[in-house]
Amino acid sequence: MVRLPLVLCLAVAVLATAPAALPATSAKCPAAEYRQFDFWLGDWDTFEVVGDTGTSVARAHVDLIAGGCAVHELYEQTDGLIGDSILSFDPVRKAWQQTWVTNGGTLMVLSGVFREGAVTLEGEYHSGSGKNLPHRITWKTEGGGVRESAVMSKDGGKTWEPAFDVLFKKHR
Repeated sequence: MVRLPLVLCLAVAVLATAPAALPATSAKCPAAEYRQFDFWLGDWDTFEVVGDTGTSVARAHVDLIAGGCAVHELYEQTDGLIGDSILSFDPVRKAWQQTWVTNGGTLMVLSGVFREGAVTLEGEYHSGSGKNLPHRITWKTEGGGVRESAVMSKDGGKTWEPAFDVLFKKHR
């Protein structure tokens, strides 16, 4: 009698710590393109690629939503910035779209494609102060994690400069 509760407790503990299974692909979203961002799904600590690379600057949770038809990112920086985004594949345009909003009043709308192992999206960043800056962001696997790097333009796309460069590592 003592063993049964112990076995049940151990089973519950194992299930509670096991990674969650990915939601089944929706019958409405069966195309392989809907799985192109699966490499980014998970619970992440985020690190700058340049500078202090040993201190996490944010925590990110990236999950499938809407029956596997879209990706949700919740990004929480250590300085209080919170960003939320929805990424979805548009089967008509054959492109990904991201809408990103923050608790600082910013909005970014990007679109683009998966090519050669990376997703690159481009669009506009609208700051809370009314500025509009073109941005280009790329996600790709790197070093057991995911690297997200961005460039921005202050002259309407004539020239580009780094905006940010971070590495997502699985949260421990």
